[in-house]
Amino acid sequence: MCAKIHYIAPNIYCCGAGTAADTEKTTEILSSNLTIFSMNSGRNPRLIMAANILQDMLFRYKGQIGAHLILGGVDCTGSHLYTVGPYGSMDKKPYLAMGSGDLAALGILEDRFKPNMEMEDAKTLVRDAIHAGIMSDLCSGNNIDICVITREGVDYIRPYQESEYKDKRQRKYKYKPGTTPVLKENVVPLEIQLVEETVQRMDTA
Repeated sequence: MCAKIHYIAPNIYCCGAGTAADTEKTTEILSSNLTIFSMNSGRNPRLIMAANILQDMLFRYKGQIGAHLILGGVDCTGSHLYTVGPYGSMDKKPYLAMGSGDLAALGILEDRFKPNMEMEDAKTLVRDAIHAGIMSDLCSGNNIDICVITREGVDYIRPYQESEYKDKRQRKYKYKPGTTPVLKENVVPLEIQLVEETVQRMDTA
């Protein structure tokens, strides 16, 4: 249920897969850097600039940051879609999918994607692709969120579609203390013998 579409700039958003904390912190750092750029220059950042910052940041840590990112938005040169992997690899495509359910999602996208699609058709395609990833993979979450970025503005729809599979508890699972009795208790003391001790003085000069 965590948000997987992160705000970067008024014209840029980023989808994150992988370790949720890593994607959250990485996109926060990117957003703060681009905010400073916008304050100094008085204009929105370009997509390639944001992608290069992400690429440098992730390459520096050699894959230790588990962030698989898709960067999308509109700038003065048009609309762009970039993918940046945890090792700093970067690619640009008309449609992209990343994460554990990306193979199922890409199957839908490759079959039905067409250039210059109508808005509602594109939303339906994205919804079906994400739904395929959810249904084919246990690690892909539940609800479907969509973010539409145009020159007129951003339409962030959360949730666009709620999951049809929800956990409905049949009763309350609250047990009183003592419900499960202790049948046997055996305490074994550990005999610890100090073999060697070293003292290291801290240099405070």
